[in-house]
Amino acid sequence: MKQINVGLIGFGTIGVGVVRELLANSDLIAQRSGIKLNLVKIADIDIDSPRDVRVGRDMLTTDANEILDNEEIDIVIELIGGTNAAKQFVLKALSSKKHVVTANKALISKCGPEIFACAEENGVDIYFEAAVGGCIPIIRSLKEALVADQATYAMAILNGTCNYILTRMEREKLDFNVVLEQAQKLGYAEAEPSLDVDGHDTAQKLTIMSSIMADSWIDYENVHVEGIRDVTQKDIEYAAELGYRIKLLAICKISEGNIEVRVHPCLLPLEHPLAAVHGSYNAVYLNSEFSDDLMLYGKGAGETPTAVAILSDVVDISRNILSGCTRRLPSISNQLTRRALVPVADVQGRYYFRFTVVDKPGVLAKISNVLGEHDISISAVMQKDRHAGEELPVPVIIMSHRAKESSVHKALETIDQLDIIKDKTMMIRLEAEE
Repeated sequence: MKQINVGLIGFGTIGVGVVRELLANSDLIAQRSGIKLNLVKIADIDIDSPRDVRVGRDMLTTDANEILDNEEIDIVIELIGGTNAAKQFVLKALSSKKHVVTANKALISKCGPEIFACAEENGVDIYFEAAVGGCIPIIRSLKEALVADQATYAMAILNGTCNYILTRMEREKLDFNVVLEQAQKLGYAEAEPSLDVDGHDTAQKLTIMSSIMADSWIDYENVHVEGIRDVTQKDIEYAAELGYRIKLLAICKISEGNIEVRVHPCLLPLEHPLAAVHGSYNAVYLNSEFSDDLMLYGKGAGETPTAVAILSDVVDISRNILSGCTRRLPSISNQLTRRALVPVADVQGRYYFRFTVVDKPGVLAKISNVLGEHDISISAVMQKDRHAGEELPVPVIIMSHRAKESSVHKALETIDQLDIIKDKTMMIRLEAEE
């Protein structure tokens, strides 16, 4: 039985899950892989707080260098998160000829080129399956299962917090702030939820996934990002009446050398597979040149699912080491060239508009005229909550045919200045109807 020595930096929730899974399933891993994983050392700034897993005190240290400088350790697992200390530890590990496994989506999405170049220079591997979609094997699928194919279109639900909030808003007819507060109390949302609900967590994951799809590096700073704070329970209700469900989607489209990479709420047809992904679950829907449609579904976060993905990467690297085929799969691209993205202003698609208007004759005509002046044609209209004989604000829902995003924004800027409009217009894009 071959032995591979492992060091773990970061003994928080995910780190505890990794240790628990490793101790519980070490015999199963050895049976299936012919490899004995030996956890040598665990580093964390806090080694005194009780954890729900038992390890010897001599295995714990507050000094990560006891792992990074240990020549007997083959693989370093980095689980502290962020881009400061984590980056220093990862670069030192790679420079010391140690392989790295990480779940750090922020680090990979923001510092990927530097880290991958360091791994290549030192002839070692860095694996990061758990950084995108928890236990969903999307990285492995793109790099290996589809190695002879080209994924050209991906839509994904990559944030369980947002999906949980939208699901409860729909099912219980609750407003965003109410569900968010309850989600925070239940531990589904962080006390500071911006990373999740404003779409940045999803954008970090999409940066990694789309870079693999494009065989080049996508800069995180160039990804268009919108969150779900402005989605109302009424928008969810109106969308359902029209045959749609609202989801926060990560989207990557590759066509004729052009790449679209964006994160924002979308209306999905109710019959689309992603529309049936509820609660805190994640899913990735892919279309490729030869394999057509594929979908991967599962737990996108959490202690145990993430630990499973991390240990899978550790075993993969261990096999590489023992078979002498390190660098078997490049991290993203040997060249790490950067590709320009299609500006979101140039994207074309269909749109849902919710106008808040005074209830009097001629309102729809005024809105239609402005849309027409910007080459935006109407496919459906729905007016709600009319008040006979009163001029109270009411919602008017308009669905458009395909239009250019820049034209949409210009039209809405003009419409929102009309005296018939009583609140800022809500716009949500439609997806998956082509």
